[in-house]
Amino acid sequence: MNKSFEDLIRESEQPVLVDFWAEWCGACRMMYPVIRQIAATYKGRLITIKINVDRKPVIATQYQIAGIPTVMLFHRGKVMMRLSGVRSFDALRRELEKHLPLSSV
Repeated sequence: MNKSFEDLIRESEQPVLVDFWAEWCGACRMMYPVIRQIAATYKGRLITIKINVDRKPVIATQYQIAGIPTVMLFHRGKVMMRLSGVRSFDALRRELEKHLPLSSV
């Protein structure tokens, strides 16, 4: 994808779920299968991306990522949801459903 992060979160027709993580973060590794399952469940209705805070520190600072894992939901540049810490698939899905204009899955 050629779009920059900012272009993507601003211009995407679909909401964008961003998983802020790092390779050394054990809790982030615990979230990996949850994020994959969310991406599969909402395929075609939600874009899911991962931002490595060590490789993209400017983005992490810009969005005040103080702890990881942190998951943020954007739609047309607006932050719709922000969660820090490990969540189960069901817990994350419940939070997403509060903010997504999508039919239930």
